[in-house]
Amino acid sequence: MPFQNETITSRSNPWVRQVRRAAARGGLTTGGCVLAESPHLLEEALRSGVWIERVFVCERKRAEVAKRIPPHLRVPLHSVSDRLFGTMSTTSNNQGVLTLLKLPVSTPDLVFNGLTLALNGIQDPGNAGTIARSAEAFGASGVVFMKGSAAPTNPKALRAAAGSLFRVPILQGVEAATFLRLAARHGKTVFAAEARGGTSLRDADLSENAAVVIGSETHGVDPAVLAAATPIAIPTLRVESLNAAAAAAIILYEAARRQHP
Repeated sequence: MPFQNETITSRSNPWVRQVRRAAARGGLTTGGCVLAESPHLLEEALRSGVWIERVFVCERKRAEVAKRIPPHLRVPLHSVSDRLFGTMSTTSNNQGVLTLLKLPVSTPDLVFNGLTLALNGIQDPGNAGTIARSAEAFGASGVVFMKGSAAPTNPKALRAAAGSLFRVPILQGVEAATFLRLAARHGKTVFAAEARGGTSLRDADLSENAAVVIGSETHGVDPAVLAAATPIAIPTLRVESLNAAAAAAIILYEAARRQHP
């Protein structure tokens, strides 16, 4: 069984402050952990072998969650009074489980070890997490979260990724110039998804030597990145553009289809 720590009832408890810090800022605790919400993300964290710092459950979930954590992991488990738990969660209808964990450490060599995806100005964490999920589903080697995009540490991004951010190599907060240098160093041809103009997706060389940049729906890809990239467009009928997450999924699927027919 995991460590059955005392029930937390006070707002001033240090762990409550750590959880709130991660929830409010969408970033890390002082110990470098992210906040993953839901029983599913706890299950994915256990399956993925990431470091789990601590688990918090509402009182009604304690016995159920304790059974799911393998005894050898010795994960500290706190039950939290229902009222206090509601103030720690970022969702209005929480599922009674909060996990503090550490995302795996990645390197450029891992991220650029195949077809690479880069997020450029994707500010909605739900879209960012969904794109990371598609990256895992279709075999991308890694995801670059360029500066100005939502952080992969954001609880909403983690929920949308549904566990993929525990497994897909990522780089965060990368400047545009740094991304282009890394892409060149790893022999990548940079493509930029564009709503109009450019090479049709049907004709783009989406091999493992490609790095595909997905820009924001409002502003598109940063001009400095676009100037160094080959624009590619998804052929559509009767609509001019697609949601960024949908566009990323289509491009990734097409790349995977060609590599694994």
